[in-house]
Amino acid sequence: MEDMKNNGNTFGNIFSVTTFGESHGTALGCVIDGCPAGIELSPQIIQAALDRRRPGASVTGSFNASVTARKEPDSVEILSGVFEGRTTGTPIALEVRNTSQHSADYGNLDLTFRPGHADFAYDVKYCGCRDYRGGGRSSGRETLCRVAAGAVANELLKKSGIKITAYTIKAAGISALKRDFSQIEQNNLRAPDNEAAAQMNERIEQLRAAGDSAGGVIECVVDGCPVGLGEPVFDKLDAELAKAMLCIGAVKGFEIGDGFAAADSLGSSNNDAMHSDCGRAVFESNHSGGVLGGISNGQQIIFRVAVKPVPSIFKPQQTVRRVSDFDAQGQATYESTELQIKGRHDVCLCPRIVPVVEAMTALVLADFLLREKNVK
Repeated sequence: MEDMKNNGNTFGNIFSVTTFGESHGTALGCVIDGCPAGIELSPQIIQAALDRRRPGASVTGSFNASVTARKEPDSVEILSGVFEGRTTGTPIALEVRNTSQHSADYGNLDLTFRPGHADFAYDVKYCGCRDYRGGGRSSGRETLCRVAAGAVANELLKKSGIKITAYTIKAAGISALKRDFSQIEQNNLRAPDNEAAAQMNERIEQLRAAGDSAGGVIECVVDGCPVGLGEPVFDKLDAELAKAMLCIGAVKGFEIGDGFAAADSLGSSNNDAMHSDCGRAVFESNHSGGVLGGISNGQQIIFRVAVKPVPSIFKPQQTVRRVSDFDAQGQATYESTELQIKGRHDVCLCPRIVPVVEAMTALVLADFLLREKNVK
């Protein structure tokens, strides 16, 4: 039997992160291994990142129609790996305690499965042994662990001049028409277009009132990435970025550079021509999104992810209920039923996924940066 070294709770090779905890459990957190010694790190640095993702957060201070009403401070505690404000090169353990669980809201979900959620698949995979409160391990709340770890990775990337910026370019069917990065933190959608964000928010308010939800698209750009990050075959940079994005629960699509639009273009227009400028190689366009052959080429890395509508909606939905235990073959019996979901839920995940996208990007780049240093 193959030796199982990773059960899917750890991400990364040299800079690796293992997350733990459930939505309504005692706490969530992560253990980071492979972080070099000597990096300045404080709880305040990590907390600033968590505050952008935490439930109930409003960028502008006004009502945010997109996010859940659950209020959590998400206060982080550094348990190990940091001494006198610097990393020590040993495992860094971070913990965030849950303080605002309303577990009773999920009492009807122990055997009944929410459409669009991981409930059914988890129940079958683990033969009924799952924490159904708030989605348990499959909850979007698990992403706070990634954001905390990403904040640490980002401090490493800063030393190499790498900057990551993500933002909402589409939500509830409305697209941003401009890319003004100064406006990203000026509106509740974290869009680079305040006018479009206002339209998005208005539409999302309508969906909230109707008991429905919306999806959207997040774009991410990386500036300052050096040439050479990524491995040429199975560990391509774009492949690892795709994995990093698709392991975010609500993400259903990934494209880099021109992405799917490249399928309708010609080689003569899709190729990024190059010329020499004072002896330096310069690209004249960036259809590749900053990655060629799975390796960064020194240009701006740019990719997009598709975020599905929040599955927890307040409209009655048709589903099934498990009415028997699992037998020796892992089979159970189900009956049809109607489900009315209770609790506190996001309506559009885009503004809260923006910091998660940035964090996962940081984890990928930090890992490759350290792998590259081991090569040279």
